[in-house]
Amino acid sequence: MHEMSIAMSVIEAVLGKACEEGGVKITGIELVVGKLAGVQVESLKFCFDAATRDTLADGAELLIEEPEGRGRCESCGAEFAVSSFYAKCPQCGQFRVRIESGEELAVRSFTIE
Repeated sequence: MHEMSIAMSVIEAVLGKACEEGGVKITGIELVVGKLAGVQVESLKFCFDAATRDTLADGAELLIEEPEGRGRCESCGAEFAVSSFYAKCPQCGQFRVRIESGEELAVRSFTIE
């Protein structure tokens, strides 16, 4: 389950930055996890609870934004929602689709005390 390694990496990065800033408690973490990122959000939430245990982030609220995938047809330039990497342009029917967004996996912000 790679969600545990993701959760641990997020916590490690946030803890490091919180310590640099002199924080004594992390009360919230906001992530962006695109629908095409290959991450099971429910598993990540479960792993987050385990990864934060006995750290400055223990009990922190986890907020996850899940942006939809967006693609652009390289043949006709149409932009549209996609739910997989293998997408067909609804305008011209071509499969030359470049993924524009939806692969994000990042810490947007966190709150420290």
